[in-house]
Parts: sequence; structure tokens; C-alpha cells
Amino acid sequence: MLNFLPSPVLFLINATLAALNIALWSSLILMLALLKLVLPIPAVRLKLTAMANGCMRYWVILNHATFGLTTRTRWNITGLDDRLSTRGWYLVLSNHMSWADIFVVSIVLRDKIPMLKFFLKHQLVYIPLMGMACWALDMPFMRRYSKSQVAKNPKLKGKDIETTRKACAKFRDTPTSVINFIEGSRLTPEKHKRQRSPYRYLLKPKAGGIAFAMATLGDQFRHVVDLTIVYPGARNKIMASLLGGELETIAVDVRVLPMSEVPQGDYDRDKEYRVEFQRWLNVLWQEKDHKIEQLLQEHSSAPGFYRTLASK
Repeated sequence: MLNFLPSPVLFLINATLAALNIALWSSLILMLALLKLVLPIPAVRLKLTAMANGCMRYWVILNHATFGLTTRTRWNITGLDDRLSTRGWYLVLSNHMSWADIFVVSIVLRDKIPMLKFFLKHQLVYIPLMGMACWALDMPFMRRYSKSQVAKNPKLKGKDIETTRKACAKFRDTPTSVINFIEGSRLTPEKHKRQRSPYRYLLKPKAGGIAFAMATLGDQFRHVVDLTIVYPGARNKIMASLLGGELETIAVDVRVLPMSEVPQGDYDRDKEYRVEFQRWLNVLWQEKDHKIEQLLQEHSSAPGFYRTLASK
């Protein structure tokens, strides 16, 4: 165990190991992607896709092993149940506070459901190795167009939606978990205040991405898996605290919701359904806000980060 080392030293060790881990598995995934391009045989492509997902699984395993070796962080995970399977299709939702969330949700759900496919901002595709590996894993890269951009170029209208549909259509042949951090951005006190969010610990949820994922794969999704992530004792730089071994606890509550509880309809064309779906999502987010409050109380935590949000 290396958790006796000073935080700056642990940060350097973990950051280096994390970078090497990304470089290793991203390189292997890109090699498999090249084989998929030159061997366009459906059965072979499915096998290569499975191998690429296996590379991502080992990326998660090594991350978890690294944190176990270098930190004293306690993982408090509740709500996982036997309804989950690696052979199903799942829509995964989560609040979003930090880059650390990607490590957390991957570790919590590893070997419970298929490896996660993240909705990513388009700019991330240009990150060396990692961005291309995510592209090779068929993860949806989302472009966000402002109203002014669409006004200047009407052809942009609906482009992000079409991207979502095309990406999700690729998942019909392979058991898949599609995850969306539906707040659209990492939570900060500044964003929370600027949004005038009605929630104490969350930004407003955005319905479009998951609604169109459901429109494409709704008949295959078994359940919605709703994660609530809390970092008791966290300050503003959660990722740095994780890498530096300063996080005492990571608390994750998992709720598994049957698809029958999720409103179904045509989000693109049906205005009444859009209102109904957004109402359902807002209720879900209100419940998540209460759950965060509960988790903070359970861990006797009144850290600066959460206190600052609650006071806005």
C-alpha cells in the first residue's frame, strides 16, 4: 500500500499511472478499429467490437486496482441488485460533478451491465489516443449548436439529434449501456448560480439526448439505471483530491427503474410528450437532490463544496 505517501506524491503517481493506462488500452482499441475497417465482415466486426469493449473493461480494472493501492478511499455503494446483467441493454443516468465521475461509474457498474458508452462533447475527439479510442468504441460525440448558430445556418437544426440516432443505432447488435450526464456540464457553484437551478446540489437536467436514445433503442432497453454520486468531504477540485488520495469516501446510490415507469413517445414531434417527459425527468432530479442531502447527512458531511451550493 502506498497511501502513506504525501498527497503531492500520490497525485503524481496516480496521474502517471492513469495516463499510461489510457495510452495502453487506447492503442489496442485503435488497432482493433483498424482491423474493423479492413475486415468489413459482420461476424468479424462483432467479435472485434467485443474485444474492444474487453480492452475498456481492463482499463477500468487497472484504475480500480491503482486507487486501491494508493488511497484509503472508502467506496459506499448501495442499490445494486440482481436485475442487472451484462447481456442486456440499459440507459444509465447520473449527476455530474467532476471528471472523477467517469472513473466512478465505470468501476461501480463493471461486470454488472455491459461496458458503458458515454455521450461526449465533440471537442473530446481531438484528445490524443483517448478521443480516437472513444470514437473507435462508437461513443456518441455531441455537437451543441446555439440558437444564433442555427439562425445563421438552418441546416444545423437537428444535427446533434441525428448524431445521437446514428450512434445509438450501432448498439442494436451488441448488448450496450448508454450513459448520459444529462446536466450537460460539470457542476460548479458558478454554473449553479448562473442557471438559478431549482435544485440544491444539481444543475437542470437536459432531456433531449436521452429522449432520442430512447427513441432509437427504447424497445431494447431493459431498465434505466440511475446513479447518484456524492463525494463527502470534497472541496472544489474533486479529481485532484481523488488522485492525491484525499477523498475519504465516495458514496454512490444506484436505482434500477423498469422502462414501464418511463414515459414513451415521439420527443421530436409530440409537444405533449416532450412536456410529460421533461416533467418525469424533473421529478427524478428532485428525488436525486433529496438523495444527495441524505447521503451527506449519513456521512456527517458538511464540506465547503456542498455548503457553497446549498447557500446559493
